[in-house]
Order: sequence, then structure tokens, then C-alpha cells
Amino acid sequence: MTDETITKGSAITRSLDILDAVATADRPLSPAEICTLLKIPKATVHRLCGTLEKRGLIEPVVDGRGFVPGRALHRMATGALASQHYYAERHAVLQALSRELGETCNIALPDGSRMIYFDRAETHWPVRIQLPVGSHVPLHCTASGKMYMSMLQKTLRLRILDSLDRERLTDNTIVDVDELMTELSLTASRQFAIDREEYIDGMVALAVPLKDASGRLFATLSCHAPCMRVSAEDVEQFLPALRSAAGKFEAIGS
Repeated sequence: MTDETITKGSAITRSLDILDAVATADRPLSPAEICTLLKIPKATVHRLCGTLEKRGLIEPVVDGRGFVPGRALHRMATGALASQHYYAERHAVLQALSRELGETCNIALPDGSRMIYFDRAETHWPVRIQLPVGSHVPLHCTASGKMYMSMLQKTLRLRILDSLDRERLTDNTIVDVDELMTELSLTASRQFAIDREEYIDGMVALAVPLKDASGRLFATLSCHAPCMRVSAEDVEQFLPALRSAAGKFEAIGS
């Protein structure tokens, strides 16, 4: 493929522009909005979006009025994050944070209606919570899930909560939509989330956002600990260290 093939206005360039617009938008983008934003003819937008949708790179939201990143695009993004070029440096920061706090620390990514643990550094203590890399956890009752949802627009938060199976996993799990919306608003304003034994009895967790250059959350950084060592009231003591480590993560590859 020559440089002349990839020119402004070509199908390849326009497809990449559409992917970039959908991936960086803070809400679903309709074909009409893509036309206006990128100045691409309506027929071309519909044709290219159809191709991208077939490849799983974008997908329509439930009401069909806009597109969001698809699973294939998420896989590509995850693969890029997992690149060995950055893995060693990122994992070293995660391990240093775990040693400083004395507890297990995780990086989690949004994955559909759940969060997936992407990287992990274990505590040295023999008593620990086993949630290995690759584990999926719910959005409504975990620190990482609540942190992620809090960074979304309120209308999108509500749609997600309405569609979730808000299973009560412990006595502390919040399942009421109004209560969860209040919790997410508080999380958004303070920029950290707490799991007060909402996912697993006897475990607390604290999460902060990892943001890209435009200020959007792309992952969460969290620590969790058994209540025998850290109470829900004491877990906020880890916040300065988590935020400091988050700054280091965001600088990697920027």
C-alpha cells in the first residue's frame, strides 16, 4: 500500500476518523453527528459504519440512535495496553504501590456490563482475596465498577443501571437505582470510589480513575483488603498513594 492510497478522504482514512470519533466521544454518536463532526457525506458514513459494525469495531446502542466502541475495538485497545513495551514499566509501578500499601492492587478495564482485572500485584500477607487477572466483576457493587460508571453522563449511568442484573451479593450491596445514582454522583465529585463490603463480605476496596490525555477514564486503579486489616472507614488513607501512582500510570506512554 502506497502513501497515495492513504489520503485524506479515502475510505481507510475516513474509517479511522470514524473510529477515533466514536472511541473518544463521551456518549454514543449518531450517523448524523458523525457527518457533521467529520464533514463526511451521509451515504459514506452509513456505508463505512456498516462495515465497521460488521467487523465488531463499533456497535449500536440499545435504542439504535448512536454508535459506541465495539468488542473488537476493545480487544485491540486491551492488546495495545498489554504490549510488552509498556508492561514492565506499568507492572513495576503497580508492584511498588502494593508494597507501599501492604495490600493487593489492581488495574481494571470496562468490559461490557462488567469490569475485568487487567493487571494485579499481590500483597505479601497470607490472608488475601483471590481475584486473579482476567476475573470479571460487577459494576454496581465494586469500587472499580462504580468509579467507571461515575465518569459517564448521568443519562448513560441510568440506562446502564436499568439494564444491569443488580444482584445483592452481601448485606451492604446497593441495588436500588436511586441510591446507586446518588452514590455515583458522590463518586464523580470526589474522584474516588469505595466498596464497603458490597461485593464480598469481609473485603473493602478503594479505586481511582486512570485517564487519557483528554481526561477520559480508560481504566481504574484500585486496592482491596480484608476488613481484619483495613476497615471501610480507614481505607481512604490509601488515597494519596493511589493518586500518586495513577499519575505515574498516566505518564507511561503519553
